[in-house]
Amino acid sequence: MSTLPALDVEGLSYAYGRKPALNRVSFQVEAGQCGILLGPNGAGKTTLFSLITHLYDSRDGSIRIAGHDIKTEPGQALAALGVVFQQPTLDLDLNVLQNLQYHAALHGLGRKEAARRIQEELERQGMFERAGEKVRQLNGGHRRRVEIARALLHQPRLLLLDEPTVGLDVPSRKAIVEYVHELTRTGKIAVLWATHLIDEIRDGDRLIVLHQGQVRATGGIDAVLEATGTATIGAAFERLTQQREAA
Repeated sequence: MSTLPALDVEGLSYAYGRKPALNRVSFQVEAGQCGILLGPNGAGKTTLFSLITHLYDSRDGSIRIAGHDIKTEPGQALAALGVVFQQPTLDLDLNVLQNLQYHAALHGLGRKEAARRIQEELERQGMFERAGEKVRQLNGGHRRRVEIARALLHQPRLLLLDEPTVGLDVPSRKAIVEYVHELTRTGKIAVLWATHLIDEIRDGDRLIVLHQGQVRATGGIDAVLEATGTATIGAAFERLTQQREAA
């Protein structure tokens, strides 16, 4: 297994015209690690995800996915990336199986291999028996499970999750949080999970606290608590996001 970080962001800056959105952002997420990108609305999380997925391009800084630079090797970098966006992207008029088959074909998977992986991913999430149901018949939690299964079909090195539990009920949120953390325990995949919900963090996660376009803290839970002199992640987050940029 490669020793390269699944995600390596270094000195990344981006602005909308004259309005800065990110300022020299740097962090890494290793294989088998769940990185929690924690920040309030407007912190720069969406801009960062747009850069990692190559929807935007930045002249300043670098992004490497599984060792591949997103600027110079976009094909290899994106092939190592799975994404679940905040806004649903499944075709509501297709059934679960058809949505996944279409995605598998886009990644060049043969029919037999695609069928094997689709069954495997759906069984992991308890959704295989619903493969023939149209997506519009599923509730929000089940749709999210299908989107995660789809993002994993091509066996990426890095899974991006952009606030995937927004609008879900508590049992659905808990099931997705536990499932994603279980994925990282295999050591084969890394996760970068953007959220503003403290209760989605688990022991062993790597925190990246983003505020006003800058990384205010990064590290394990204990390291962030020690650096902020606080007893809880909630208190640490509040302290870090109250800090104003230096003049």
